[in-house]
Amino acid sequence: MKAYLQKMGRSLMLPVATLPVAALFMGIGYWIDPAGWGGNNLLAAFLIKGGSTILDNLGILFAVGLAFGMSKDKSGPAALAGLVSFMVPMTLLVPTSIQMFKGIEDIANVDPAFSAINMKNVFIGILAGLVAAALYNRFSNVKLPMALSFFSGKRAVPIITAGIMMVISAALIFVWPPVYDTLVSFGKLISELGPLGAGLYGFFNRLLIPTGLHHALNNVFWFNLAGIDDISKFWASEGVKGITGMYQAGFFPVMMFGLPAGAYAIYRNARPEKKKVTASLMLAAGFASFFTGVTEPLEFSFMFVAWPLYVVHAILTGISMFVSAAFHWTAGFNFFAGLVDFILSLRVPIANKPWMLLVQGLVFAVIYYFTFNFVIKKFNLMTPGREAGNDDEAAILASSDDKFSALAKRIYAGLGGADNITSIDNCTTRLRLQVKDTGNVDQQKIKATGVPGVKVIDKKNIQVIVGTEVQFVADEMSKLYDAKAKIDDSELTQGSLEKKDNGPHIQVTEDIYAPVSGNVKSITEVSDDVFSSKMMGDGFAVIPENGKIYSPVAGTISNIFPTKHALGITTPGGVEVLVHMGIDTVQLKGEGFEILVTEGQKVTENTAIANINLDLLKEKGKQADIIVAFTNQDHVESFNLAVTGNTSAKASIGKLTTK
Repeated sequence: MKAYLQKMGRSLMLPVATLPVAALFMGIGYWIDPAGWGGNNLLAAFLIKGGSTILDNLGILFAVGLAFGMSKDKSGPAALAGLVSFMVPMTLLVPTSIQMFKGIEDIANVDPAFSAINMKNVFIGILAGLVAAALYNRFSNVKLPMALSFFSGKRAVPIITAGIMMVISAALIFVWPPVYDTLVSFGKLISELGPLGAGLYGFFNRLLIPTGLHHALNNVFWFNLAGIDDISKFWASEGVKGITGMYQAGFFPVMMFGLPAGAYAIYRNARPEKKKVTASLMLAAGFASFFTGVTEPLEFSFMFVAWPLYVVHAILTGISMFVSAAFHWTAGFNFFAGLVDFILSLRVPIANKPWMLLVQGLVFAVIYYFTFNFVIKKFNLMTPGREAGNDDEAAILASSDDKFSALAKRIYAGLGGADNITSIDNCTTRLRLQVKDTGNVDQQKIKATGVPGVKVIDKKNIQVIVGTEVQFVADEMSKLYDAKAKIDDSELTQGSLEKKDNGPHIQVTEDIYAPVSGNVKSITEVSDDVFSSKMMGDGFAVIPENGKIYSPVAGTISNIFPTKHALGITTPGGVEVLVHMGIDTVQLKGEGFEILVTEGQKVTENTAIANINLDLLKEKGKQADIIVAFTNQDHVESFNLAVTGNTSAKASIGKLTTK
């Protein structure tokens, strides 16, 4: 759960990063025209509307950002699923829809709880984003029957997401109103407790922000739901001096002083190499909080990655509200509790000793700084800047026990890292890499990983032969490259590359069959030196007479390559068999190939596994050799190719013995 919340926090950094500038736009616009909110000044209107583009759509930003960040490969289709996931409840749970579903004649009679379901609702946004990411991670590789194959894989995710969110929305029709109404009743109850009630309101106001239900309490205290109407009465200078404004005043010391001081504590506790990045976020978010009172950029930066700290923040907010209410220091806001509204509220006659809120703010700045500093260190909270590596790199480098991650790190480092690599691609068995200068590549470091081989093409192109699991290594390398990761030698532990010994092996002899009718030859005669030099392991090839390809062994289909020109089969004896159709046919991107099997399917020599268009390969200038290689050569004791020359498909041509 801790790792999940930390990943949530990192994922939220993308949408949160947009908030400070939006808050500043709105704050400056409000400063220019506080009375008309842009109605009296074109520039003010432009700035306010520009800022509200982001702040009035927090829910959708969080849905898309979380779906993208929580997906296993940070995929665009996952972000699209997040958008779909959010729009479903935004359509089904708005008052007009509820009016139709329940047959209510007057929309005014719709439960007011549904008015809180809007584009700003971060709870719905977070829920939608997490649902979309979970469904993407589960179903992005799903394969549907041939008739529905267009909707397979990533295309299926938004469809499934829409269906699941319809079910969740149906449940919320019944669950949301009682929860909302309970909070309203709770707000009315604590409103009778004087300063203590103000303190409890401040505490729950912050605590409920992640759910979006804080609006239920705000309606009780700030508006006329329970007769308090604190905001309107303050600005109309009506009510009781020292009482009216008590549900607003305590926010000023927190927003203007406490949270910025907490941001400074977060910066001070960042790792040295992360201080610059952390400073930029904390400075922008801290200034937005001080100047405008918009706190989301700061609060969401640690709300999930360091949730105990957020609880402390909620407690301190409650204490601030209690103190200001107990001493009858009051001020108010139209926007929120920042410098702009504080200065404007000084002109309101009913404001009582508002300058004392600045004194209280200075005290709370000290309290916030030392409390945040203590809690972060005491509980080793992963606030922004305290994770090892950079934002994306931390998760990457932490997985050194994963063999693909470990191998990718070593190859990446041997290539010279981001300073030398310019492009990462792969085919069936090898990494196809472009670098600034192959002379800067440490080939010995790469070969020391145990990869079958390294092939320098020219000054800017190099290939690393990995084997049939190359896709996983390429994915890990792409993560490193995208994060511009720096790999220290201390991270390149040999142990992470060692193969596990699963105990004694039983020696097995397995029959090998011709996968197609044609001319059988030794793998050493193939005109691709990666295969002919047996970098990929021993094997054979067939120059085909037709395009009907059968399995060369009995076993299970272990993987099918996206470009359809190759597939892997694992035999009962544990031998990994690569069937590679054509030479350099990866460039055709599946054109001319039809795969007839699925991953996990059991096959024999009588199972047709693919059809290939030999005429198309000839037209494209590609050799059609069907290459069969036993890629885990350390598991092979011997291979005897007993038959060469013209042979019929499915004929026995040799035997392989495992170790």
